[in-house]
Amino acid sequence: MIKENILIKDVLSKVDIDSCPEKINLHTHTLCSDGSLNPIDLLKQANQLGLEHLAITDHHTLHAHHIINTWLHDAHIESISTRLWTGIEISALLNGCLVHIIGLDIDINSKFIEPYTKGEAVTGSDLLAVNVIKAIKKSNGISILAHPARYRKDYKLMIEQANLLNIDAIEVWYDYDFLPIWMPSVHICKLINKIVDSTRLLKSCGTDSHGYSLLGR
Repeated sequence: MIKENILIKDVLSKVDIDSCPEKINLHTHTLCSDGSLNPIDLLKQANQLGLEHLAITDHHTLHAHHIINTWLHDAHIESISTRLWTGIEISALLNGCLVHIIGLDIDINSKFIEPYTKGEAVTGSDLLAVNVIKAIKKSNGISILAHPARYRKDYKLMIEQANLLNIDAIEVWYDYDFLPIWMPSVHICKLINKIVDSTRLLKSCGTDSHGYSLLGR
């Protein structure tokens, strides 16, 4: 696998309405959590699709990344051109609402992220969004509020509250209609994009794939 000298912030700075699912997909799941594909098959599919950047963001586990790292090392794979970023999706409490926060480009061996990698949501103060964000940052990662318009509280409020807690990015482009072939829900996504444009926040996108195709959810 080719690892360019590029930062995840550089990738996020390029995200727009046309990035996903064919160029950049930073929200996917494997059978290590609630997805359908094993990690290696998911990476192979991403490579076949010509994806430039992929993140595997299983819920509360980093096991997929350990599997892939072993496979790449043992098989000496050099034919994978897709850049794989480490990732995890963590349940958190933000303004009294349960949300999902994605951590990208984290150190998978960090002691700070370790409490969130046990396969289930944490409890107590560790569940608070402020502490999830801190754990991601201490693990050298980027924190992202996933699908802000899926929660029971207004997306504008959730973005505002996340911003106050120094989150790094918002998942702007998302398919809230769960179409067979992923497409961003243009109206709501453009409203979210406008809000993010008025802040310091970066933008992310992803299919949130749980099935057998990275072109859909």
